[in-house]
Amino acid sequence: MRTVPEQKDVVIIGGGPAGLSAALMLGRARKQVLLCDGGSPRNSAAEGIHGFVTRDGTPPQEFRRIAREQLAPYGVDILLDTRVTAVERLGAGFRVVLAGGRSVECRRVLLATGMIDELPDLPGYRELWGRSIFQCPYCHGWEVKDRPWGLLATAAPALDFALFLTGWSRDLVVFTQGLLDVPAEQRQRLERAGVRLETRKILRLAAGHGAHGAHLEALELEDGTRVAREVLFAHPPQRQTEVVQRLGVALDEQGFVRINEHLETSLPGVHAAGDLTTRIQGASMAAGAGAMAGAMMNHALNMENAAAGLWPES
Repeated sequence: MRTVPEQKDVVIIGGGPAGLSAALMLGRARKQVLLCDGGSPRNSAAEGIHGFVTRDGTPPQEFRRIAREQLAPYGVDILLDTRVTAVERLGAGFRVVLAGGRSVECRRVLLATGMIDELPDLPGYRELWGRSIFQCPYCHGWEVKDRPWGLLATAAPALDFALFLTGWSRDLVVFTQGLLDVPAEQRQRLERAGVRLETRKILRLAAGHGAHGAHLEALELEDGTRVAREVLFAHPPQRQTEVVQRLGVALDEQGFVRINEHLETSLPGVHAAGDLTTRIQGASMAAGAGAMAGAMMNHALNMENAAAGLWPES
């Protein structure tokens, strides 16, 4: 890769669909861009990206490889396995500090860091995450349709989510871990939809092992009962990455980064796109948000350049 200059128009933090899509928009708009990929994608355990037109079923690493290859003609600089440790205000722009102490100055910053999933301390959960335990039925529901499903429901909104999941499988058990007081009306709605309710606590997830790795076989309850399930949907708590937390951008009541119609955060010049801004998470949605963020940043930069009589480099 080319040596990275110390001055950029935009530094993108995050090399997933949102960051890559923004880099493509900005690169094609003749902007000087640095993309920093920390090297630990959230979807690394997934076998493929789904619901992304022309890329349905593409393995995540292959998706990233293709995207980085397509950025090459536009002069986008990419740093792989490079963590950003801080973003500091520097006059009208920013200084982005990389692990190891190197820093790059820029006019705009895009946060495309995604979120960190805080997996529960439940035996078998981490091993099965991304293989038999999923968050999004749009991403993985087709591949496991009509199989015995479970839903880990530890908050009231998950009960309505259970009804929604019946579009993919009618064999569904909701596990509340004894944490929810389910109203009679809600119980009736679940019963009418053929959804079973299990209030006993889960002791562990029992996994089998085959040619494609670990897979869920059953949920073992605290009294020793085993409930056979092949798939479990769950929404573990999420938190922002350290660099986003240290930057101090405003968050909403659910902990996601607040953005305006220009996908700009509470800090002028710092934009955000992808999973860190919304609970509606998926590769295609993140890529769309990244493209919009890239276009918005480019518009602002072009207007600033025009006002100052500046022209893009050839």
